[in-house]
Amino acid sequence: MKIENRVIVITGGSGGIGQALANSFVYENAKVIVLLDINFDNFEPKNNKIISKICDVTNEKNLNRIIDEISDEFGLIDIFCSNAGILSLGNEQTSMEDWNKNWYLHVMSHVFAARKLIPKMLKRGSGYFVNTSSAAGLLSHIDSVTYSTTKHAAIGFAEWIAITYGKQGIGVSILCPQAVETAMTKGRENEVSALDGMMKPEQVALDVIKAIKEETFLISPHNQVLGYFQNKANNYSRWIGGMQKLRQKLKS
Repeated sequence: MKIENRVIVITGGSGGIGQALANSFVYENAKVIVLLDINFDNFEPKNNKIISKICDVTNEKNLNRIIDEISDEFGLIDIFCSNAGILSLGNEQTSMEDWNKNWYLHVMSHVFAARKLIPKMLKRGSGYFVNTSSAAGLLSHIDSVTYSTTKHAAIGFAEWIAITYGKQGIGVSILCPQAVETAMTKGRENEVSALDGMMKPEQVALDVIKAIKEETFLISPHNQVLGYFQNKANNYSRWIGGMQKLRQKLKS
C-alpha cells in the first residue's frame, strides 16, 4: 500500500500515537491527514496537510457525516486509522457505563468506519484500515476487564475483515503495543503493561508506516509480545498459570 498522495483519517488524533502517526504520514507525502477527536484543546498542527475535525466516533451518524465531509472535500478515504481509546481499570463489577464506553470506542467505532467505507473501497478496489488494539488484545490486561475484553474483540473484527475482503483490495493491520508514552499511560509507568518499558509514540508510528507499506497484519512494536503470544498458543493453561502468578506478585 503506497502512502504518497493518499487521503488518511486518524481517530484519537489530538495527541499521543494519533499525532505521531499524522507527522509520519506527512513525511511520507500523504495528500491530507484528517484527525478526528472529541476535542482538540491546545492542539496546533505542525503541517498544513494536517487538519482536525471534532467527531465522536462512537456515534455512527456523527462519524458517517464527517466521512462524507472528508470524501466531498478530498476524495474517498484511502487509509483509516481507528486509534481512539480509553483505559478504565476494574473487574467484572465494572459499571455498565464503563462497559459501554469501552465497547463502543474499542469495537463499534471500528465497525462503524468499516461499514461506511468498505462498499466504496470495494468498488474502487483498494483501501486500508489500521485498527489500534493493544498487547492486551493478544494477551490480557490484569487490571482491566473492559480493556482486555474489548481489545480482544477488536482483533477478532479486524481478522474477519482481512479474511473476508483481503483478496478484494482491502488491507488491514492491527496495532498491538504494550505501554506507549501517551496521556493514557501518564502516571502508570510502574503498572504491568510497562514492565518491558514504555515506547515513544514516534517509534510506534514508524512501525505502522512499515506495516502499511508491507501490508503486514500484526504490528507488534514491543518484540517481547510475540514471544508471550507464542507461549500462550503453545500451552494455554501454562500461560494462564503464569499470568496468575504475575498478578499475585504485583498485588502483594
